[in-house]
Amino acid sequence: QLQLVESGGALVQPGGSLRLSCTVSGESLDYYAIGWFRQAPGKERVGVSCISNKGGTANFADSVKGRFSISKDSAKNTVYLQMNSLNPEETAVYSCAAGYRGSRVDRGCPLNDNYDYWGRGTQVPVSS
Repeated sequence: QLQLVESGGALVQPGGSLRLSCTVSGESLDYYAIGWFRQAPGKERVGVSCISNKGGTANFADSVKGRFSISKDSAKNTVYLQMNSLNPEETAVYSCAAGYRGSRVDRGCPLNDNYDYWGRGTQVPVSS
């Protein structure tokens, strides 16, 4: 069974940067699209970014375009979310999720909840 573990969450000052990692075990990352989501206190979970199974497609929520980037290291079975210019409203639990796509062709990635496996999340407080 696929397992996802997020890491890298930490207290960051407004305007600061942080890189989150999502390490997948149980199967090759090349079969899965990976999405990053966040849930702020008292709010619903929302999609932040995603990367396709072949790595050819990446999508971002409008609120993070130009500030966040996503990448994958297939050798380490890990996807990274680089977050820059963070603001306090982005304080949330950040989670990653995996959706099976196969390995033959790039099948894109959604920013909705259409994923099969979820990690437990990592806390990112943005505060001075």
